[in-house]
Amino acid sequence: MASNWVRGNLNTTCVILDTSAILMPFEFSIDIEKELERLLGRFTIVIPQAVLDELNMIDTRGSGRKHRQAHAAYTWVQRFQSIPTSKYGDDAVVEAAQQKNAYVVTNDRELRSRLRKLSIPTITLRQKQYLILEE
Repeated sequence: MASNWVRGNLNTTCVILDTSAILMPFEFSIDIEKELERLLGRFTIVIPQAVLDELNMIDTRGSGRKHRQAHAAYTWVQRFQSIPTSKYGDDAVVEAAQQKNAYVVTNDRELRSRLRKLSIPTITLRQKQYLILEE
C-alpha cells in the first residue's frame, strides 16, 4: 500500500461514489471501503446529494431484490458526507468530482468514458470481486 504521508502531513484522498458504486456491496458482496483502502490508503467518501436522491427514489419506488438492495445501500451511505450539487445524475457526479478534485467509483461505462475525457481518475469493479484504479 502506498504511503499517504507527505512531509509529515497526512493526505486524505476524496472519493465520490455514484449509484452503481453504492449498490456494489449489496449486489456483489464486495467491501468497498477495504478495497479503497488497499488502492488509496486514507480516503474520505463523499456522496453527491443528487445520488442520494436517486438511491432514495429506487428505494421508495422499487420492489423485490432491487428495493432491498437500495434500502440497505441508502442506510449504509447515511454515514458519509453528502454535498449539494446544482446538477442531477451523472452531471452531479462530475460536478462533485471537479469541486473536490476527487476519484470517482463507478461501474457506469458511459460515465467512466466521460470522466476519462476530463482527466478525472476512476475506480471500477473487476471480475465482480475487486476494485481497480483507472487513471
